[in-house]
Amino acid sequence: MFNLHTHTWRCHHAKGDDEEYVLRAIANGYTTIGFSDHAPYVFPEGHISSFRMERELAEDYAQSIKYLKEKYRDKIDIKLGFEVEWYPLFIKDELEYLKSFKYDYLILGQHYTDSEVEDFAHYAGAKTTDTSTLDKYIEQVIAAAKSGEFTYIAHPDLINFTGSKKIYSQKIEYFLTELKKVDIPIEFNFLGFSDRRNYPNGEFWKIASKIGNRVVIGLDAHSPDVYDDKKGLDALKAKLASYGISPIENVEEILK
Repeated sequence: MFNLHTHTWRCHHAKGDDEEYVLRAIANGYTTIGFSDHAPYVFPEGHISSFRMERELAEDYAQSIKYLKEKYRDKIDIKLGFEVEWYPLFIKDELEYLKSFKYDYLILGQHYTDSEVEDFAHYAGAKTTDTSTLDKYIEQVIAAAKSGEFTYIAHPDLINFTGSKKIYSQKIEYFLTELKKVDIPIEFNFLGFSDRRNYPNGEFWKIASKIGNRVVIGLDAHSPDVYDDKKGLDALKAKLASYGISPIENVEEILK
């Protein structure tokens, strides 16, 4: 058992001590836990993000995870990661900045089109009937996938398009086909599933099953007790099975 999608208190919307996540994971039979908190971003002077750690906390985060990795090395494999958006204006500087922390992996979690600092940016979870917004989301995620920088795509169905179902299906088929070409796994998100959010989107996953994308389960843990929810995880696996999807079971298939 493994999970590479774990947050910490530093992102302002998660809770619990770093070590508690590790202890809960061990208690519930996990062999690998990856921390992938929302990365601090290299933004223009003055912008403060409400859902990611500040840059002054990044070193503390990295050192905490590396300390736990060593402390529990005989019980569980701990990985240091970050969840990052693909913001075209800033991504080059962002990736260069993050390399200083010697992370094990990055996951792509695209929460905004364009970037959150731009007035015309759209939060992907907010409803939209605008086809161009759907196109922009797809374009940015594909660019990230093709960069080779990311281990997998978190909640790829976050985009909350409520317009034409026909258009949605056509564009998602294109989207997933492009992701399949680069063979990057896509995440079936436990937080969205358990909270009954707009994702996981059933139509999206039917198409993913048809195309044959590789799928990983991500807990998207924002509190340590998520690791205790075996009943919920079984329900999620049953849902995936109903789409004819078998998730990746060996973490080494992802962290190559």
